[in-house]
Amino acid sequence: MIHELIDQVPLHVEDYPSQRVMEDTGARYREDLCGLYTGIPLTERSVMQSGTLPDVVTIYREGILAAAADRDGRVRNSRLLREIRVTVLHELGHHHGLDEDDLRELGYG
Repeated sequence: MIHELIDQVPLHVEDYPSQRVMEDTGARYREDLCGLYTGIPLTERSVMQSGTLPDVVTIYREGILAAAADRDGRVRNSRLLREIRVTVLHELGHHHGLDEDDLRELGYG
C-alpha cells in the first residue's frame, strides 16, 4: 500500500532542510525536521489548481538520524527503520489531509 502512495507522491531524500525551509517551518536546528510535505492535500484540491507543481514528500537524513539516536548518539537499525517509516507515513498523512493532531492520535506525531 505504501508503495502505491509513493508512486503518487514522489519521495525525495535530502541531508538537511534548506535555510528557507527552516524559516518557513520555524525550525531552529537542521536536525529538528525529519520530513516535509509540499503540495495541496487531497481534501483541499479543486479543478482550479490544475497546473500547480506536483506534491512531494521530502525526508531529511540528519533529522531522522537525530530522532533515531539513543542518549549516547548510537543509532540502531531497528530504530532507524522505525523513524523512516513514521516520517514517511506522517508526511503522506498530510497529503491525505490529516493535520498534526490527527497524526499524533494515530501515533505518527
